[in-house]
Formats: sequence, C-alpha cells, structure tokens
Amino acid sequence: MIQPREIRLCVPVLARVEGEGALDLEVHGGRIQTLRLRIFEPPRLFEKFLEGREYQEVPDMVARICGICPVAYQMSAVHAIEGVFGLDPGPWVRAMRRVFYCGEWIQSHALHIHLLAAPDFLGYGSAPEMAAAHPEAVRRGLALQEIGNAIMCLFGGRSVHPVGARIGGFHHAPAAADVVTLRERLRAALPLAEALVAWTAALPLPENGQDFVSVALRHPDEYPMNEGHIAASNGLDIPIAEYEARFAEHQEPHSTALYATLDGQPYLVGPLARLNLNQDRLHPSVREALARTGIPFPSRNMFHSIVARAAEIHYALLEAIRLLEGYREPPSPAVEGTPRAGTGFGCTEAPRGLLWHRYDLDGDGLVRHARIIPPTSQNQARIEEDLHRSLEALGLDKDDEALRQRAEMVIRNYDPCISCATHFLTVRVGRR
Repeated sequence: MIQPREIRLCVPVLARVEGEGALDLEVHGGRIQTLRLRIFEPPRLFEKFLEGREYQEVPDMVARICGICPVAYQMSAVHAIEGVFGLDPGPWVRAMRRVFYCGEWIQSHALHIHLLAAPDFLGYGSAPEMAAAHPEAVRRGLALQEIGNAIMCLFGGRSVHPVGARIGGFHHAPAAADVVTLRERLRAALPLAEALVAWTAALPLPENGQDFVSVALRHPDEYPMNEGHIAASNGLDIPIAEYEARFAEHQEPHSTALYATLDGQPYLVGPLARLNLNQDRLHPSVREALARTGIPFPSRNMFHSIVARAAEIHYALLEAIRLLEGYREPPSPAVEGTPRAGTGFGCTEAPRGLLWHRYDLDGDGLVRHARIIPPTSQNQARIEEDLHRSLEALGLDKDDEALRQRAEMVIRNYDPCISCATHFLTVRVGRR
C-alpha cells in the first residue's frame, strides 16, 4: 500500500519559456493543497507609457511589448485606432496585413515546436541535446522560422520589432520582384509544413482529456487572424467591443500577471482553441493533413496544441501564397485618416491566442487611456487548472523529478510568452 507523502516542490525558474516564472507545489495527504504558477517579472507599464502619445506612435511602441509576436500587438492597435477614425484602409492593406501576420505565426510556431516543446516529448532536456539525435527536425524548424522572419522583414523592415506598419496601412510597399522571390520560397516550404503535421502527431503525446472552454475569434469566411467576433465553445458569440462585459481580470498575490476569466471561469486561448472552433475554415489541404493523423478535432487533449501549431504553419504558408498571387504595388501603401475623439477596439489572434486592445483618444489623436490584454494572462488560470488535473492524473505518488518534468511539460505546452529567458532549471524539494 502506497503511503501518502507530503511534498513541497519548488521550480524556481522555468526553462524553455519566453520569460521568467516559477512553480510552487504542495501535496498533503495525497492531495494537492497549493499550486501556484508564479510570475514575478515587474510590471512593464506599457499602457501608461502610451498615455499622452500621438496615435502615429502607437504601432511602433506596442511592437516593443514582445520580441516574438510584435505584429500581433501592432495589428490589434492599428485596428482599434482606425475604428476610432472610421478609417477603411482598403483591400490591398487588408490582404497584406494578413500576409504579415502569417509570417509571425510561422516563425513563432516553428520556434516553439522545434526548440521549446519537442524536447519534452522526445525526452531531452534542451534543444541542443535533441539536435544531436534529431538534426533534421531542428533544421526544419530553423528553416521554417527563417521563412516566417523573411515575410515579416518584407513588410516590416525587420523581423524583431518591425517598423513597417502604420495607421492606414504600411510605410512602404514591397517591390513586385521581391514578392515573387518570396512566394517561390513559400511554395518550396510546403512539403516541410505538411510533413510537420504528421511528425507532431506521431510524437509520444500524453493522453490527457480535460473539459475546458475554447475561446477564439470567428470569421464568416476565413480562418481567424486579423478580424472576427469573439466566439467560445460554450456558445458565446459577441462583438469584440463587448469583451469587457463577459471577461474580467483579477490579481492573484503570487503573480504580477493578471488572471482573466470568462463569466468567472478559466478558459483557453491559442492554437488549439482556434482549431477547435475554426477547423471548417482551414484550407482543404490542411484539413486533409490533419485527417491523416487520426486525431479527432475538436480535441480535449491539451497536448494536441503542438499539432494545432503545425497545422497553422501549413495554413499560413498556403494563405500567404494565395494572397501574394498576382501581387501589384499599389499607388500608395497607406490611406490617411483624420483624428477624432472616441474609443476603439482591436482584437486579433496572436500566435498564443486572443490579443485585445482598447484605446481612448482625444480630438487631436492623443491617447488618453489604453488597455491591453495579452493571451498569456488569459491562459494563466487555465494553465494552473491544467497543472492540477495533469499532475493528479499522472499520480502524486510519482517521485519529485517525474512531477517536475510533467509540470514543466504542461506549462511549456501553452508556450507562455512572459518575455525571454535562458535560465536552466534547479529544483528545491522540502519534505515533512
């Protein structure tokens, strides 16, 4: 008969996540008594930095919030401000913004799959360790990431904190010859992306079905990226302007990141939530690749997130190719707008999920108030809920190292973007 242990597990620094966080776990009498995903980075105050700034400054400022998904922050911001001005940039800008976003999805998902998540499923402590045994996988990941970066550079001038986006469109339109060259690179990468869907599905992913609410944008015609209304697997269907009526943030003492809930309950945002709600909007080739895996979607297994990311890489390549067919340089890459007072809302799908912005502007176009709700804070309550269920399903009688490994696997599976971290993990376990 197994005797219940009292376990105190402290993971002071989480490795292979973008940022610095920690996990505290206490088990008494065979039950989890305390579980805290601690985010201890200091508040970054970007919303306050924006106050008093001119509207033209906002896209470049919010791009600095994240080095992995700057396009998402720019796109949510420009949509919100254009909404205040009543500005429609037109079909060329709309299409090229979607291509720009495809680049970010490709580079971010490729990074996470190959360098952050795959080592967990293949039994390695780091990507360099995995690369020695699986060099072809790492090369594929770096190649796909570089293609995503190339798309971002084409429209943004650079891949990290790009500077090409502006209210009304872009500062510069890519040359037609450069677009042709890039489009051929995208076509050449399609076999890599299709193979990646099968490769991720063949990984030894734990079986771990859970009940959770998926939340994502929903668009009448497209797989959601830049536009849509907010939908959920519980039947929710609201305009983005009504986000604050149903979703709320609160502070937990152990985290500097706010927690978000839907009608008081945790919820999931990100690639699995998007796929669960929007698989009918995928390109037929992507649906066929997913069908060959044998994994049924919608899925209740959070570890199928890695397959969803691979499917979105495949989709983003196909979508970028489609949008760049017959590319023509426009007379102007942007439409000018007239500042006016009002409140605007922007909501797009960052690689990690729903990214919601609200801006209050005065008549001169100065920011009076800003609110930005990133996907990682929306997922934080769901991560803790998942940790609780996953560790109990694994078995709390497992040794401390097994519990630590599963806990880190669960956290990394969400690809939390806290910021950037390169720390290695140490563990302290206290017993009574």
